[in-house]
Amino acid sequence: MPNRPVLDFWYEFASPYSCLSALRIEQLAENAGVELRWRPFLLGPIFAAQGWTTSPFALYPSKGRYMWRDTARRAGRQGITMVKPENFPQNSLTAARLALAGRDGGWTPAFSKALFRAQFCEGRNIAEEAVLSAALKEAGGDPGSALSLSRSEEVKGRLRAEIEYAKSIGIFGAPFFVTGDNELFWGDDRLEEALDWARDGR
Repeated sequence: MPNRPVLDFWYEFASPYSCLSALRIEQLAENAGVELRWRPFLLGPIFAAQGWTTSPFALYPSKGRYMWRDTARRAGRQGITMVKPENFPQNSLTAARLALAGRDGGWTPAFSKALFRAQFCEGRNIAEEAVLSAALKEAGGDPGSALSLSRSEEVKGRLRAEIEYAKSIGIFGAPFFVTGDNELFWGDDRLEEALDWARDGR
């Protein structure tokens, strides 16, 4: 049986649009016959290289207002309710490290979805260890060992390497979808198009 086409799903835990994609991507990929690779990373270093100190949705109030209204509309079409956390953007460093650590245990997708729901559906702070631990338990991970692993130099280095690789291929926001032939698609509204391209190519 030939290998299934692959789509890399690059996402940032502080990104509302990444949340929308994370909560619907698995079924769409399954329907398309496309294998997913979940690739958590951080946008902060990429924004910093562009001279931004935080998310453009925080820097530019009109863009931020539009984004929250737009994500609310898109979430409504998925049957979910989005809320704006008290702090935005949230510190997603430990979350990204945990998601990378979870690849070996196979719980990265479930952990990522649980954490996105905690943040953008319940308004929780994903930098808090209790919130991270609850998401880990929901995903079938062991909070103690996972949190310890996330603090290891190996996982820290893995995240730094992912960020540098994202920069090198031209990723500048989230979510980003990269097909097997290196076609780039940016934004939740490009997910279906990315899956079609991953499956059928040009």
